[in-house]
Amino acid sequence: MSPPAPAESNLQKMLAGKMYIPSDPQLIGLRRAARLLTDRFNQTGPDDADARQWILGKLLGSVGEDVEIEPTLRVDYGTNIHLGDRVFINFDCIMLDVCAIRIGDRTKIGPRVQLLAATHPMEARARALEGEFGKPITIGQDVWLGAGVIVCPGVKIGDRSVIGAGAVVTKHIPPDTVAVGVPAKPVRTLKN
Repeated sequence: MSPPAPAESNLQKMLAGKMYIPSDPQLIGLRRAARLLTDRFNQTGPDDADARQWILGKLLGSVGEDVEIEPTLRVDYGTNIHLGDRVFINFDCIMLDVCAIRIGDRTKIGPRVQLLAATHPMEARARALEGEFGKPITIGQDVWLGAGVIVCPGVKIGDRSVIGAGAVVTKHIPPDTVAVGVPAKPVRTLKN
């Protein structure tokens, strides 16, 4: 008889998009480490490009070539964020990366954008148990997210799409699409 399989850790559950307990000591430690690195990043000056790149290399899961992020940046873990080449992220970005957040090459992200992979159960009893879960976010190549855009858990935004300032993206957006509003709705197709 084989031994029983070991129980999944809260980290394993979180990464798999399953319900997990965020007050787990391992997760608290990982979030603390990310906060320390983001604080260091946010204290860098405009002439500290080398320091910024070094910190991003330690903080994020993967960073492509010629990535530029303007402080301030806020993340939950950092290690679940993957950036392609020549990504630009403007001031005050928040990324709740309890699951993977993937951003494709040459994507531009405006100021105060929020990428929120974290979510909570709809049922009050389940929320009272202090569990949460996540759904990955994927943003394609050559996308532009305008200022103040909010991308909700589980959303995919297709290549070359544009999301208008202030939009709240709750559903997938196909490639080559302009979407605006709350909730974001496609308003036209781009000829790229």
